[in-house]
Amino acid sequence: MSIDVREVTESDAPQWRGLYAGYRDFYHLPEDADAVETTWRWVSQREHGMIGLVAVAKADGSLLGLANLRRFARPSFAATGLYLDDLFTAPSARRRGVADSLLRAARERAAAEGANVVRWITAADNTTARSLYDQVATATSWVTYDMKPEGG
Repeated sequence: MSIDVREVTESDAPQWRGLYAGYRDFYHLPEDADAVETTWRWVSQREHGMIGLVAVAKADGSLLGLANLRRFARPSFAATGLYLDDLFTAPSARRRGVADSLLRAARERAAAEGANVVRWITAADNTTARSLYDQVATATSWVTYDMKPEGG
């Protein structure tokens, strides 16, 4: 399969929304059109330092996958990194190099912007994705915590 990776454009909105809804479903998040629309606005308008990438089939221009990245400061290194918030491949396009192409594009973007890392988290039981991640990145020893805001 021949794939191009590029930044999202306004014309990608309908297909991107479908992919992002699939991403949310994969992680058992409730259907939420507002969350999908808000995230689309963030990536398409580059709000909050977001960068929306899509994998596109060269044959017909259909979107095969998405990657949503954002810049973050790394004070301990006096550097910046790219955080990969979301990575998703359409079920019909899995095991065809889509995720690998998106990760390669994230790595190239980080290098072009002078970032010193691309970082992401995934579910411990996401073994299919982790088999790819283990080939292209190093799992860290860091444990992630979530703390609710006061009153939340």
